[in-house]
Amino acid sequence: QVQLVESGGGLVQPGGSLRLSCAASGSIFSIYAMGWYRQAPGKQRELVAGLTSSGRTNYADSVKGRFTISRDNAKNMVYLQMNSLKPEDTAVYFCNTWLTPPGSWGQGTQVTVSS
Repeated sequence: QVQLVESGGGLVQPGGSLRLSCAASGSIFSIYAMGWYRQAPGKQRELVAGLTSSGRTNYADSVKGRFTISRDNAKNMVYLQMNSLKPEDTAVYFCNTWLTPPGSWGQGTQVTVSS
């Protein structure tokens, strides 16, 4: 099972950028499709972006053209570059596997977009 630790969140003004990082344990990390999810207060957790081991991506309509998911299999890392942030992007962001049953959820990293 993959263990996950997210980092990189913070407070940013509308229009700003952040880069989230996810450190994953496990020697077979590279075979998993990975995703970034978010959960805003009072809302269900949703998939923001997914990336397969072969490079296929999927983005929520609300973040297309603004967010980019990437991975470094040599370092067991997954990243989410977030540009042109909006107040509605405010949420706790998590990484986990995508297209397979998720493993244990980490603590997540808080992203707050506010002026």
